[in-house]
Amino acid sequence: MDLVSGYKGVVGLVFGNENSGSSEDSYVERLLDRISNGKLAEDRRNALIELQSVVAENRAAQLAFGAMGFPVLMGVLKEERDDVEMVANPSLFLYCMIRGALETLVSALTPIGHVKAQKNEAQPELMNADLLSREADGISLLLSLLAEDDFYIRYYTLQILTALLTNSPNRLQEAILTIPRGITRLMDMLMDREVIRNEALLLLTYLTREAEEIQKIVVFEGAFEKLFSIIKEEGGSDGGVVVQDCLELLNNLLRSNTSNQILLRETLGFDSLLSILKLRGISYSFTQQKTINLLSVLETINLLIMGGSEADPGKEANRLTNKTTLVQKKVLDYLLMLGVESQWAPVAVRCSALKCIGDLIRGHPKNLDALASKTLGEGLQEPAINSILRIILRTSSTQEFVAADYENTEGQAMLASTLIPQPYPVAHAPIEEDVNMSFGSMLLRGFTLSESDGDLETCCRAASVLSHVLKDNIPCKERVLKIELEAPMQSLGSSEPLMHRMVKYLALASSMKNRDGKSNVARNAYVQPIILKLLVIWLVDCPSAVNCFLDSRAHLTYLLELLANESEPVSTRGLAAVILGECVIYNKSIESGKDAFSLVDTVSQKVGLTSYFLKFEEMQKSYHFATASSTQPRRTLSRSTAASMADIEDADESYLADEKNEAHPILSSVFDDIFVTLAKRLEADIREAIIDVYSNPKSKVAVVPAELEQKSSESDAEYIKRLKAFVEKQCSEIQDLLSRNSVLAEDLAKSGGGSQSQSEPRASGALDRAQVEKLRRDLHEASQRLEMLKSEKAKTESEALMYQNLAAKMESDLKSLSDAYNSLEQANFQLEKEVKALRNGGGGGGSSAIPDIEAIKAEAKEEAQKESEAELSDLLVCLGQEQSRVEKLSARLLELGEDVDQLLEGIGDDAGLAEDDDDEDEEEE
Repeated sequence: MDLVSGYKGVVGLVFGNENSGSSEDSYVERLLDRISNGKLAEDRRNALIELQSVVAENRAAQLAFGAMGFPVLMGVLKEERDDVEMVANPSLFLYCMIRGALETLVSALTPIGHVKAQKNEAQPELMNADLLSREADGISLLLSLLAEDDFYIRYYTLQILTALLTNSPNRLQEAILTIPRGITRLMDMLMDREVIRNEALLLLTYLTREAEEIQKIVVFEGAFEKLFSIIKEEGGSDGGVVVQDCLELLNNLLRSNTSNQILLRETLGFDSLLSILKLRGISYSFTQQKTINLLSVLETINLLIMGGSEADPGKEANRLTNKTTLVQKKVLDYLLMLGVESQWAPVAVRCSALKCIGDLIRGHPKNLDALASKTLGEGLQEPAINSILRIILRTSSTQEFVAADYENTEGQAMLASTLIPQPYPVAHAPIEEDVNMSFGSMLLRGFTLSESDGDLETCCRAASVLSHVLKDNIPCKERVLKIELEAPMQSLGSSEPLMHRMVKYLALASSMKNRDGKSNVARNAYVQPIILKLLVIWLVDCPSAVNCFLDSRAHLTYLLELLANESEPVSTRGLAAVILGECVIYNKSIESGKDAFSLVDTVSQKVGLTSYFLKFEEMQKSYHFATASSTQPRRTLSRSTAASMADIEDADESYLADEKNEAHPILSSVFDDIFVTLAKRLEADIREAIIDVYSNPKSKVAVVPAELEQKSSESDAEYIKRLKAFVEKQCSEIQDLLSRNSVLAEDLAKSGGGSQSQSEPRASGALDRAQVEKLRRDLHEASQRLEMLKSEKAKTESEALMYQNLAAKMESDLKSLSDAYNSLEQANFQLEKEVKALRNGGGGGGSSAIPDIEAIKAEAKEEAQKESEAELSDLLVCLGQEQSRVEKLSARLLELGEDVDQLLEGIGDDAGLAEDDDDEDEEEE
């Protein structure tokens, strides 16, 4: 009763006050009274029809119904259903009452579309759903109605349950779990007529989201068999939205649920699932619905590859088993058809298929071998991985390049031995002839393709693939160092190592960014990061690669300029700093100008170690380094998101306006979690190496100055004594420098900045300026925060004062009400006292003062009767006169040919009404 009364209060708020909403409220109340207390069956049914109509069209009536109507209609459902079960041949009236009650409940739970609710206005459908879900035995009664033979009863019941589940999911899920055979009745609806089946699909889809217990029960009730049966009946991937609903329900049952995945694999297997991926017909047509269905199936495969939830200890074993079984069932053939061979397929389908291939071979050598053995094409066949490489190098879709490159993270290491450059004429052969090349030759050809046109797109993509090939493969890094590429034109010079060519491309991309033209901006936004990533991976644990990089002094100069250029993105400067650090930690050279000490000295003088280490901190705070994670969930495919995911368009145009846009999809693929982890590890090693170089400077044999040579007049003993003093002085100075460098290095490691010895005044000055600037920024930030805290404090004090005044006003009002109440109590007590005194009379003499009320009433009644008799006689006289006039007029009208009856029609009714009114007045008197 408290809950209902609370909602009645809400009704009053919506209507404005008690009187403004009285019309709707009283109208709904009268209809509910006719339904529950009516004597005539026809009147009850008409009232139910009127109630359904007004609730479906009026928000105020909808809200008023929620405050008082649910117990009435639930009672109708229970009573009429009992009558139906008791009667051998139930009448149509009983079914109509149940249908009407259910349809009214549907209207009460459905928002009125043509009425726009105000911002702070109550939403009746949500309140009604909450009220109905709290009804005792209400959910159980609704589920029992699913067993009725009447189609409309089952249909409306499913709609009510779906509305409740949409607005109050947790309470409905808990209620269904406590009802015996509750889910079984819902599962039986999947075998019902088409409309009922579709409603049951939607209901089960909502019900199984994030409800593991319900998922297990639904699977135990044979959900897999029923779903695949419906999908086959509807036409598989060529079917309509029903297939989509079935696949969404299937994905709900498999998502993060290892036991259900095992049950599907060991009972039905994956054949029914994979048959949906088969493309039928010679010319494939992909409607939007078919695209959504294929994306849903690919999501199912991805869920099987994931294996289950992270907390499940059996996840890894289940994942490996699912991968093995899927490949044994020829899933690679279907995925290669969708992702590579079928160029009619939409971009979204091709990308999803390629990502599934990458997940299947990741960490699974046997599946990797199976992919390597696949060939594509009907006539002249080529390896499947070569076809995927061609997609990477040639596709015009950003998403497709990212998806294909994602697949190659594990698929290219086995092809490192094929990195053999082709002769010069073959490298410039028509693009169609690359079908005869090996994987490595095709990849190396991509580094020179379109170079003369200044288009670095293909070169950049080839660099991304090469970074996967070189990752953790020292022999392959050594092999690629020996590869030399011919210049695109003989006039540009002779051949050069591939690494030097990549640095040239890096500088070329940087110079092209200063040109006008948005097309260059879009591409060069990711060309530099991809080439820098290749160099970072190439230099790891490879001193030969470091030596090759430092062979040209211009490479070091360019990296220092790139590092100091504030117009470059944060990620670009950070990767340049990582490459410089790798040249220190993996440097085995003793040649002057190329050794580790010379490099650190150069960085200290040109950039400053404080500024250098600041680049690492800025890169760590950048968008991609902060968001890179291997546990990011993929977007779930549902009815609300399916259309947008199926209509993926290429994203290049949306990034033309801002070359520093950090949300570019290719940049997201460059800075994956594996590479981010590598960069963080390298940063720690670089800091430690630079501290070590500062603590132990390079020892170098100096030429003995001329003043240290023995003088002609100096004895051997004096010369030895002088040399000993000089050596002791030098040793003392060296020890001082070493101790000072060690202290500075420790401070550098603790503060995250850099410092130089006092022997380097230029670097030391840069360090002091950087520290002062940092302290100044910190002071400015602290001042801003202090101002913000002051403003928040003032705002809080203002709010506290307002609430204090409000509390004082309420206390004053409460006191006034209390005083008024006390006054009323005193007045009431005084009146009761006077009445009591009048009744008692205070003695014999006082009783005569009390008037005889009965006598007064009788006298007044007698006088009223006399007056009414006089008025009645006067009225009769008037009526007699009027009757004679009417008779004369009627006779005259007949003479004139008029229809007297037609003229007098209705006059008697008005007279009757008037007489009734007079009678009612007399009764009231």
